[in-house]
Amino acid sequence: MRECSRLSRRAVLGLTAAALPLSTATDATAATAATTVVGGERLARTGVQVHGASGLPKKLTARAWLVADCASGEVLASFDAHRRLAPASTLKMLFADTVLKKFDRARRYKVTDADLADVPAGSSLVGIKPGITYTVEQLWQGVFLRSGNDAVHVLSHMNGGIARTVAEMQARAQDLQALDTHVVSPDGFDHKGQLSSAYDLTLFARHGLKDADFRGYCGTRTADFPAGGKKTFQIQNTDRLLTGAWGLKTYDGLIGVKNGYTSHAGNTFTGAATRGGRTLLVTVMHPESGGNAVYEETAALLDWGFTHGRGFAFRSKLSVNSGASCLTMHKESQVFFRRGTAIIASWAQTATG
Repeated sequence: MRECSRLSRRAVLGLTAAALPLSTATDATAATAATTVVGGERLARTGVQVHGASGLPKKLTARAWLVADCASGEVLASFDAHRRLAPASTLKMLFADTVLKKFDRARRYKVTDADLADVPAGSSLVGIKPGITYTVEQLWQGVFLRSGNDAVHVLSHMNGGIARTVAEMQARAQDLQALDTHVVSPDGFDHKGQLSSAYDLTLFARHGLKDADFRGYCGTRTADFPAGGKKTFQIQNTDRLLTGAWGLKTYDGLIGVKNGYTSHAGNTFTGAATRGGRTLLVTVMHPESGGNAVYEETAALLDWGFTHGRGFAFRSKLSVNSGASCLTMHKESQVFFRRGTAIIASWAQTATG
């Protein structure tokens, strides 16, 4: 076996060494950073990284994006996967990964003024009111469907407060090897230093989709939400590929996951779709134009993945050398560190762009 410190052309998302420092790496430090970035050398590089395929969508303006197979974890293509950018409400996926399983969905909770006192001005809201009792399920519907920061803050206070929830989210990100992520608030709102990456957001989505409640919430199109007394009002998911709103068609097979927008972050989105028994994940961050661009670029990358990406999965089995700290792939003697959540990236060539 080759020594475990050596990185190969095939990278493993979530299995390799520590991430870049908080500041974004420059081109001058890229060669050094490549040996320490989670996912390996190819994901450390700037520009388009693609596994021996053609036909990538031509009109991609996002500052970072990634396409991965949800089941195997293989990355089919990416662009600046580890670039640290403001995540907006896509960070709520990490919030759900951290808090979702703590409370029974049937539990009832009466909201107080204090629960909502620290919701940032200008936040997206589902419409939670003090004095009204909500079930945990309804609060999570507010998080996933309407991206309600008020729902996030209520659940955070149920969890022991904002500071505790932020600390737990940061710890969960570390546990998932999402080392590009720095959490400042649980809702993804614009705060200095609140950062993530296309790589990390994809990790959060993949981890969350393993949970039935997470899958159910992110795939819900509409729900009735309490308005006080016996009154309710309907809320609709803001994921336009799921609902077909704002002039977009629904994407065939879409199952979630989470969108986001702030004035600083612009639009961000992680989407998952299933076709022919295969599920792909796409994360798109900060396209040049607003509106539907983040969804259009996601749909284009999903189309590419389903059309061109099927033939690029690993065909050799990974085997663990008993007692070693790394995973070895016998084909081409490739070696991987074993750390965190396994999302595999397979690379053969690089295209600039």
